[in-house]
Amino acid sequence: MNDAHLHLVVNHFPIIGTILGLGILITGILLKNNTVKSTAYVLFIVSAIFAAFSMGTGEGAEEMVEDMPSVGKQIIHEHEEMAEKLAIILYVLGTISLAGLYLNYKKHTKAQLVSYVALVVTIVAVFFAQQTGTTGGEVRHTEIRPNAVPAVGGEQNAATGEQGESEDND
Repeated sequence: MNDAHLHLVVNHFPIIGTILGLGILITGILLKNNTVKSTAYVLFIVSAIFAAFSMGTGEGAEEMVEDMPSVGKQIIHEHEEMAEKLAIILYVLGTISLAGLYLNYKKHTKAQLVSYVALVVTIVAVFFAQQTGTTGGEVRHTEIRPNAVPAVGGEQNAATGEQGESEDND
């Protein structure tokens, strides 16, 4: 198993874990249930750990694909920049989550404040997770790039960009 394969295995959890954690945290806040909030905190901590693994395997994955046809270094660079921002936010969120777990356990009065801080940071993290996932997908999935042209049957008029119908004269 090479770094590109490892990267593909671990890179989805920081995104999915953060999104799931957001829903669970909102539920915990609405229900005023510290156990539910603690579940979200654990997801955020695990997401931060997987972000570290993703960052650790990203460089090796980049080396394997950067010279492939249809993979541009600019696309990889954009993904790398977004991933670095996401990782930093997830490390902060993981630290906040550790504090939240501790304060929930101690039934401290600041536990509720920490849950609101975690909520704000998580919303920012979900935004960057979406951006990171999209830019990562664009590395090998040309169909999701902003300038993608659909591959539909028929010929495309080079001047207008409109699809024409192929005629079978059989």
